[in-house]
Amino acid sequence: ITRKEGKEIKYYAYLSTGNFNEKTARLYTDYGFFTSNPELTFEVERVFEYLEGKDPGYTFKHLLVAQYGMRQGFMAMIENEIEYAKKGLPAEIICKLNSLEDERIIKKLYEASKAGVKVNMIVRGICCLIPGISGMSENIKGISIVDKLLEHDRVYIFNNGGNEKIYLSSADWMKRNLSRRIEVAFPVYNEELKKRIKDIINIKLNDNVKARIIDEKQTNEYKRNGDQIRHRSQYEIYDFLKSNKS
Repeated sequence: ITRKEGKEIKYYAYLSTGNFNEKTARLYTDYGFFTSNPELTFEVERVFEYLEGKDPGYTFKHLLVAQYGMRQGFMAMIENEIEYAKKGLPAEIICKLNSLEDERIIKKLYEASKAGVKVNMIVRGICCLIPGISGMSENIKGISIVDKLLEHDRVYIFNNGGNEKIYLSSADWMKRNLSRRIEVAFPVYNEELKKRIKDIINIKLNDNVKARIIDEKQTNEYKRNGDQIRHRSQYEIYDFLKSNKS
C-alpha cells in the first residue's frame, strides 16, 4: 500500500500465513500482520518485482524468500542452535507447520537433536521425520492437532541464545515450498507480538484433548498426561484472544 501522508509517501504491507478468502476465513486459523516498518515494506516491494518477472538483484536481509535464500536461512538458524548446544547453552526450536518432508531440513533437525537441541514440532499432516529415536532424534517431540478449525498458520521459533527469532509463513518445510514455489517467511520484531505468538504456541503444546503423538509406531495415539484438566487448544486460544483484544 502506497499512501501520501502530508508531503511524504508512506508504505504499508500486509503479510500473512493465509489469503483473503471469505469462505476459508471462517474455517482456517492464520496470522495477519500489517506493518509500516520500512525495512520490511522495502523488501516486500522487491518480492513484487520478482513476481512481475524482474530479478530484484537484491539480497534479502529480513524476509526469507524461496529461491532467494529461504532454505539457506532456515538451515542457518538450525545450525545456530546446534552451535549454542555444543557450547552447553540453551538451544531450542519450535515449529508449527502442515507438512514436513524436505530431506535436507530433516537431516539437519536430526543433527540438531544429536547435538542436544530441544525440538518441539506441531505437524498437522504429513511428517517424514521420526521423533524420539535414541541416537537420532531423542530430543525431538512431535504432535498433530486436528480439530474444528483447519490450522493453516506456519510458525518457526528459534531460541537464538535467548533473543528469540520468530518467523511466520505460509510455507511448509517441503521441497516444493523451499525450492520451487515463490514463498515468503517474515520475521516478527515487536516484542509484544512475539509474546502473544509464544503464548498461543504454548497453549497448543499443552493440548491434551485433540493432540495426537507423532512417533515411529504411527499409531496416532491421543496425548494424555494424567492431568485431570482438559486442555483443548483451539477453544482455549479463542478465549485467550477474546480476553486480549488490544
